[in-house]
Amino acid sequence: MYQLLLFVAVAFAKYLTNQWVVGVYDEIVAFGHIAIEAHSAAAHSGADAFIIQSVAGEHVNDALMELLIITGLSGAGKTRAADICEDLNYYCVDNLPVSLIESFVELSAAPNAEMNKIALGLDVRSTLRMSGGRSFDSAVKTLRRLRENGYGIEILFMDSSDSTLLKRYKETRRAHPLSQTSRVEDGIREEREIVKEIREEADYVIDTSNLLTRELKEEIDKIFVQNREYNSLMVTILSFGFKYGIPTDADLVFDVRFLPNPFYIEELKHKTGLDKEVSSYVMGFAEAETFLDKLDDLLRFLLPNYVKEGKNQLVIGIGCTGGKHRSVTLAGELYRRHKDEAGYGMKLLHRDVAV
Repeated sequence: MYQLLLFVAVAFAKYLTNQWVVGVYDEIVAFGHIAIEAHSAAAHSGADAFIIQSVAGEHVNDALMELLIITGLSGAGKTRAADICEDLNYYCVDNLPVSLIESFVELSAAPNAEMNKIALGLDVRSTLRMSGGRSFDSAVKTLRRLRENGYGIEILFMDSSDSTLLKRYKETRRAHPLSQTSRVEDGIREEREIVKEIREEADYVIDTSNLLTRELKEEIDKIFVQNREYNSLMVTILSFGFKYGIPTDADLVFDVRFLPNPFYIEELKHKTGLDKEVSSYVMGFAEAETFLDKLDDLLRFLLPNYVKEGKNQLVIGIGCTGGKHRSVTLAGELYRRHKDEAGYGMKLLHRDVAV
């Protein structure tokens, strides 16, 4: 660990004084007298196993190194994701200059580095330090080169809608890194264009537009702890009342006002679909089960095709008149049927149940 920290200190000093040279790997060998040879092995959490050998060729360590790159849009939750990864025992380094990434990774694989789970934060601030302007090209090329050299790198891209990002910046009153002298909207638009290429390289994309911190933790836990298949599609099942307007972010909207309304039954009028009496009443009609069966069939067709198309956020709106009885019941039943389905994030929201 001491050698790693000493190397990074020297390397960073050289970086700041423009003395960084292509032959930096010589310094790594001088510090550790090691050669790193990557071997494909049984994957753990999607990362390749690395067998690290000394110059003489003898095995000095066969520890597994997991390398995660956390990147994405400013304000989309990269810092929060890094905090969560740190709680999962990742050694986290935020915003390391691109010029140092390769050397840091190579030395981190050394047997005396004492780290086998590393998360590197990489964002647009790194590009602002690069000569030549605002481009992620050098970062993308560096990550590709590391992968070609056998390092099992996974990329987690944090995304969010423009409207959500704008709202977050207004609430925190912070300046966007690319909008110091312009509007926040312009900075968001420019950054989205800059990170487009690395987003295409990402293994996982998490859209945090509608995610709470707790839900983000659950999604990261699914990927890196439970090792569940992840297709970067977050499905939100949303109940609502048509009298309060159709949700503006809904991708699919289903009207369940064809079912009898519990509102007109005195003992159910002031209850909601969250109460057993109401849900039992609504689901007691054959039409409710038939509707859910047909909607199930539709979603099992649509979801894989949405993933194939690259969609990462799907909002399914289920509406009744007031958004308290029928829609709440059917949204809950639909969620229950799909919540444990592998490959998709799933959440349930009731917009108007408390209105």
